[in-house]
Amino acid sequence: MRESIFIVAAVLLALPAIAQQLNLPRASPKASVMQTIGLTDMTIVYSRPSVKGRPIWGALVPYDKVWRTGANEATTIAFSNDVSINGQKLPAGTYSLHTIPSQSGDWTVIFNSVANQWGSFKYEQAKDALRVKATPMKADFRELLTFEVPEVTADSAKVVLRWENVAVPYTVTTNTTQNALMNVRAAIAAAKADDWQTPYRGAQFAYNSNVALDEGAKWLDKSITTNPNINNLWLKAQWQAKIGDKAGAMNTAKAAIAKAGPKDAEEVQEIQKQMAAWK
Repeated sequence: MRESIFIVAAVLLALPAIAQQLNLPRASPKASVMQTIGLTDMTIVYSRPSVKGRPIWGALVPYDKVWRTGANEATTIAFSNDVSINGQKLPAGTYSLHTIPSQSGDWTVIFNSVANQWGSFKYEQAKDALRVKATPMKADFRELLTFEVPEVTADSAKVVLRWENVAVPYTVTTNTTQNALMNVRAAIAAAKADDWQTPYRGAQFAYNSNVALDEGAKWLDKSITTNPNINNLWLKAQWQAKIGDKAGAMNTAKAAIAKAGPKDAEEVQEIQKQMAAWK
């Protein structure tokens, strides 16, 4: 009898420890989205509540009150470099993301400096790093709350919060092109005399981004002067064609082909194809 009592007591004492080890699926599963915008990494980590037939806006999620913008822990958003949100500056870092839904006007999107918090229950407005306005739109139905990044360029991305029949977009801008140009200028200034690749890559960036074209043309000429080869001569031919000098482009393209090596067969074919189009 005593042994039975001891066994029962031991089991009862072990119950809290067993309960602590219990791992069950969450009703609102965790998710994340990572998007590189030019040179900046943006990461959103959030939990995804479901509609489950419930009225959402103005009911489960009240209007005109701070909402955790998800479930469980506060949603977080992190940027590896300084950005702007809807034109307003936000330093690099990790923030908790909250919103204030509105029934008839713009929503307020909040970037709070306290990233690690449970929902919005201990949210403090005094610790906001930034607040911006975002205009909600009617959208097709989403059962699970979702963050989407449907548009991305080197300098900006559109982020859209989707749930039920509402979409709330805002724009993240990174100033990547200007930052990259600063990097190019510094790299070319520090390049060795026999380095043709750094000015070539800078010129290639200027050409592809359609920025600083006057500088880019000088960088390209520097690369060709240092070491004329199929790569920089072909870029020069494309540059000439872009500004309307088709005759010059043809001559430079021929010079590029003349510099081709055994491994350049595919590039030669591409050059010849483009030359035929210029004719």
